[in-house]
Amino acid sequence: MSDEKTTGAAPAAPPKKLPPYKLTSRMTHPEDSLVNLGNFVIGGPEFVVMAGPCSVEHDPQMLGTAWDVKISGAHIIRGGAFKPRSSPYSFQGLAEEGLKMLSKARELTGLSIVTEVMDSLDIDLVESYADILQVGARNSQNFSLLKRLSKCRKPVLLKRGLMNTVEEFLCSAEYLLAGGNENVILCERGIRTFETSTRNTLDLSSVLAIKERTHLPVIVDPSHASGKARYVAPLSRAALAVGADGLMIEVHCSPETALCDGEESLTPEVFRDLMLNLRDLAPHFGRKISTLNGAAEHPKTVSGS
Repeated sequence: MSDEKTTGAAPAAPPKKLPPYKLTSRMTHPEDSLVNLGNFVIGGPEFVVMAGPCSVEHDPQMLGTAWDVKISGAHIIRGGAFKPRSSPYSFQGLAEEGLKMLSKARELTGLSIVTEVMDSLDIDLVESYADILQVGARNSQNFSLLKRLSKCRKPVLLKRGLMNTVEEFLCSAEYLLAGGNENVILCERGIRTFETSTRNTLDLSSVLAIKERTHLPVIVDPSHASGKARYVAPLSRAALAVGADGLMIEVHCSPETALCDGEESLTPEVFRDLMLNLRDLAPHFGRKISTLNGAAEHPKTVSGS
């Protein structure tokens, strides 16, 4: 009888277990997803910038700021018509009147609109005006809202909740994909920590963690993260450097008179300088910003005109 040991093939490794966000995961969708908005896509080589006021206030403010961000190279106009505020006495937005002003701004500039929807009852109304429907941080785990938005035809921009882990954030995105809406953009906007020197703590490392785990595009909101206008440009450059697909930045033609978040809003002049800076930096990180729309040829803004 031979004393030689019988040899055979090594046992197969057990299959990797899918995470609870299986449709959102790179394990089931290894390639990056792109959100197509007609003239450009989010998630490709183009570094996409969304810019505008926190709240839509009146026609001159909205139209002036929209034109300012257009000539500086923004791709999308942002502006809140429905505003979730900590205090019930704070400005809550203009609802449909604000949506109409955003629509006018789109007609003026040709830029797409992103605006927040807070309630399932308002989805049809907001969808009739907006190009991208935003879910704010406070609603990141409003699962009934997410289920309803999953049936929309328009892309959804989902912000990370104030205290969400990366896994919880991706599970929220899963509600949208599971319901049939594959056009989802994720937004890191800072989380709540013990630190009080900034409004929130911008978790730039989460951009790396999120993009490692999911195929969905990821943008960064440095305005809400910091709460301070002077921090927005450095954090924007850092977001580009760590691999974010774009930015959401608050810009107001007159920040000192803004009804919401004026302290974190850039002036049109500062925004233009930032966009020119990002255009120069983008190729160093494998990106481009190709829609500067002649910013250098427009030395003056039209704010307040």
